[in-house]
Amino acid sequence: MAISYNGDLCVVLDVQHRTPGNLRAFVQASIRSVRTGKSSDVRFSSTEKLEVVPMITRKMEFSYMDQQDYVFSDPETFETVTLSPELIGDARSYLTENVAVVVTFVEGKAVSIELPPSVVLLVKDAPEGIKGDSANNVLKPATLETGIAIQVPLFIKTGERIKVDTRTGKYMERA
Repeated sequence: MAISYNGDLCVVLDVQHRTPGNLRAFVQASIRSVRTGKSSDVRFSSTEKLEVVPMITRKMEFSYMDQQDYVFSDPETFETVTLSPELIGDARSYLTENVAVVVTFVEGKAVSIELPPSVVLLVKDAPEGIKGDSANNVLKPATLETGIAIQVPLFIKTGERIKVDTRTGKYMERA
């Protein structure tokens, strides 16, 4: 959710409701300013009123990288949006051309992206397994097309396409 806090537009990242022993209940929240991009922890009393700002989500596809920035396009209107590397964060490890993501906008400005649960990536480098190393569930390191290194089973070879879980960064299956 997005809120207006101290005259600034903020996105709520995490919320915890706490009720300590003999004190009044409060809400501990982590918020990020849309304007400055800085995160902070804030404590709200249970009686405090907040102004909720509407958020809009749109399905978009990753198009290409422009210098450092990432360009996404709407598949229906072909409108493009350029996002900074700070906003993309760890998602850059799973972005390949035409990957569908959900971009969240607050007052016309992109504030976050959500990856699909899994993506299909090409294995760029997977060294051969060591002979005799065939016990159950033996894994080897492999480098994928986006540059990330993950652990894969011994039978995966260079040039194959595999499905990777974007939440955990682990190998799921061959694609």
